[in-house]
Amino acid sequence: EVQLVESGGGLVQPGGSLRLSCAASGFTFSNYAMAWVRQAPGKGPEWVSYISNSVGLINYANSVKGRFAVSRDNAKNTLYLQMNSLKSEDTAIYYCVRKFYTTYDYWGQGIQVTVSS
Repeated sequence: EVQLVESGGGLVQPGGSLRLSCAASGFTFSNYAMAWVRQAPGKGPEWVSYISNSVGLINYANSVKGRFAVSRDNAKNTLYLQMNSLKSEDTAIYYCVRKFYTTYDYWGQGIQVTVSS
């Protein structure tokens, strides 16, 4: 059974940092590209970042470019998202997502990130 479990969210002040982790199990993690997607209150899902399976290709949404950094440790079956210089508009539920060809086929349960003073 494919499982994606996020951790590391919480409440942080504007300008602060958080590091999200996503523990993957039930599939060969190193074979799949992964992504982070977020959903703010009252809004639709927003793609945040993508990382290929071989760590050769990384992309970011313009809204987070220069502030967020995605990485993965295939030996630990874990995906990361380092978030710096956080803004109130980064407040959202963040999802770890597996990419299968052109679709995102498995999602984690999501974790809340709240940026507020």
